[in-house]
Amino acid sequence: MSTRSHQGCWTCKRRHRRCDNARPTCANCACHGVECEGYEVRLRWGAGIASRGRFMGADKPLEENVPARPKGRQRDISKQKKMQETQSNAGPHGLSGDPQITAQERPDPWSPKAARAEHDARLFNEFLTHGINVLHSTNAEDTMLRPRLPRLMEESTCLYAVCLAFQISLSTTHTAVFFEYFDMALREFRSELLRSKTLSDGTLTAGLLLCSIGLMHGLPWTMHLEGVYNILQSHGDPHGTATPSPFRIHLLEVMGVMDLACFSVGRQTQCIGIWRRYCQPVCSRLGVEPVSGLPRTLLDLFAGIGFDTTEQSFWDWPGETSSFMKFYLWEAHRLAGILCIRRHIQPNKLSSGELPGFSAWRHPPTIPAETTVLVGRMLANLDALRLAFAERPDEDAFIKNAVLFPIFVAGIQITVLCQHPEWQATLRRCALGSRQDDVVFDLLGDLWKRNDPDLNVDDLARSRGIEMGLI
Repeated sequence: MSTRSHQGCWTCKRRHRRCDNARPTCANCACHGVECEGYEVRLRWGAGIASRGRFMGADKPLEENVPARPKGRQRDISKQKKMQETQSNAGPHGLSGDPQITAQERPDPWSPKAARAEHDARLFNEFLTHGINVLHSTNAEDTMLRPRLPRLMEESTCLYAVCLAFQISLSTTHTAVFFEYFDMALREFRSELLRSKTLSDGTLTAGLLLCSIGLMHGLPWTMHLEGVYNILQSHGDPHGTATPSPFRIHLLEVMGVMDLACFSVGRQTQCIGIWRRYCQPVCSRLGVEPVSGLPRTLLDLFAGIGFDTTEQSFWDWPGETSSFMKFYLWEAHRLAGILCIRRHIQPNKLSSGELPGFSAWRHPPTIPAETTVLVGRMLANLDALRLAFAERPDEDAFIKNAVLFPIFVAGIQITVLCQHPEWQATLRRCALGSRQDDVVFDLLGDLWKRNDPDLNVDDLARSRGIEMGLI
């Protein structure tokens, strides 16, 4: 069987015959009576132009005929040439009116990556229109996050993934989809921390949103808050500069509110004291903190529980001018603060039966009766707030986000709630029906069922692996 010749004459090569390499003509061609084309070297040109080698682009194998090469990598030059050709064929705006996208670069709409990108874009749009409203208890125009998101995303590459995880968490938790997004957000956040020399506002925002996911769904979250704080400490001044920006002050206030010990249940780490250390000395004491919906002067009292805040401090708090709805909310928080003082000091173990800072003329020494009155007044304010919101839903639309803390504080007054089972129903009516409410009322229902005043709700939550925020 004949084999292809690689070193024979041109005739044998073309006919795929074995050549004996005889000179000047081979015997194979002479035997078959065909003209032997010889063995000379031939130069082949593509359409008259060399397509490769050192004579690429020349119409003759001479050095002076080689055209000058354009500067840049050949891959980039070819890509730019294809883009120009596509745009010239498709019109002044390419295929879709976007001069930056060509047919070669357009993603396949049926590919998994394109479908995921479209799904994520819808999620992010839902976050901007609905999900972001969960993060504050004041009117939307008072918030500082929404108008700054584009700039913050330029500072933080993980912020987009964290926003997606937050939006997913509002509709579903403890599912494969949620944990996929949540784990991805955590990985990107930790990777960004390792690369960062300073903690930007964008990265800090991403960290606080991760904490928000945990505190709203009973997942461990204070460890993330502690981690962000430690990084702020390691980078020097937590304010970032000697004169911090208003948004940086806002972020520190959010951290301070999250860190308040009374605003969590089942907490797994110690309170850091961010509000007293970094917010009170720098921030203005006037106005309302937008996440909690509470005046800063009232938050000062909550931050002082266990230090210098007494019951009398809450009774003497003057309040601030605002709407009727906010008056209801703040009064419920003020009364809840008094009950937090009693819970912190454990009055049943005091020999005198009287609390420090207790005003004898204002409060009789019989603690159960006083507690019943306080819980009743709290429920009256919460129920009035519920009815006012039903009647005027567009007034202070997001103030309802702040009712969980007084609901919880009233609910853990086990003796009172078991004596007044109708008040349990009132508490449930005042709740929002969110996942956060479901977890809290599951704990409260267990407390009411056991009817044990000595049962610690934080220990009960920790035994279930729950670490819940009340904001």
